[in-house]
Amino acid sequence: MQQNTVQIKEERLSAEEYIDFLKRTDLGSQYPKELFRQRIETLVSSVQISLTARDRENRLVGALFGLTDYAYWLFVTDLGVDRNCVRQGIGRRLMKTAHELAGGEKNIAVYLIANENTVPFYQAIGMKHATDVMQDNRIEWTEFTVE
Repeated sequence: MQQNTVQIKEERLSAEEYIDFLKRTDLGSQYPKELFRQRIETLVSSVQISLTARDRENRLVGALFGLTDYAYWLFVTDLGVDRNCVRQGIGRRLMKTAHELAGGEKNIAVYLIANENTVPFYQAIGMKHATDVMQDNRIEWTEFTVE
């Protein structure tokens, strides 16, 4: 599949479609088992920036969710690409589009939590490790993979 056959657009996903997508990406292991379905429903209906990448057959091959104040920062909560479509520029295009929607690279700082397997991708698009991020995480978290 060539990059120009994939369309990026703002679109809300249903929980069902996103859960199905998670099965085809490495994002499917980043969520806690507790209240999984309820949390995904809240995520897809509430996130500020919701971008999709769809192929010619309208199949979801990429997604990005983000939170922003449209003035200073964008926090990317989810960025995934179908395993069969990686290394085709889809993730890069989703990030660029989200950055533009939030206010542009000269105005908006981007933050995210990257798992160790995705660090090379984020470094390749110009991101660096941050040392100024604080965390308070008391959530119950049982690891599992969406299947």
